[in-house]
Amino acid sequence: MSTTKQTTDGIRTNVLEFTLGKNRYCVDIGYVAEIVNTEELTSVPNTPDHVEGVMDLRGETTKIVNLRKIFGDEESDLGSRIIVFKRKRNSKERIGWLADEVHQVREVHTRDVDTSVEGEGIAGVIRRDDEFVLWVDPTDVRI
Repeated sequence: MSTTKQTTDGIRTNVLEFTLGKNRYCVDIGYVAEIVNTEELTSVPNTPDHVEGVMDLRGETTKIVNLRKIFGDEESDLGSRIIVFKRKRNSKERIGWLADEVHQVREVHTRDVDTSVEGEGIAGVIRRDDEFVLWVDPTDVRI
């Protein structure tokens, strides 16, 4: 199911906004499977530092990743929400990203996305009033 739609004034898509520390991020809603509260995680030995553990979501083992560690944020608190998504739109593989807070779904016009900013996993930057929203491409984040 694609959330991208062609309109007479260009292409629009829906994104889910969330915060990690002081930064606001968004991800295309087409990747999102569900949003759940952080529950008890089971740590897995010998996994990369950014893997906080696994949890059972409706009978499926779901890997939970701390994006703060991937993006180099020094804050050590774990978020209270988990955004569960499919890494690829048609994939059954589920992964959860810890988030401090999950905000609403917003429609974004692609002409408003600045793609000149480069960074691993960052597809672009959206300027909204007095803040920037970093657009994360989950297929481009090494986890």
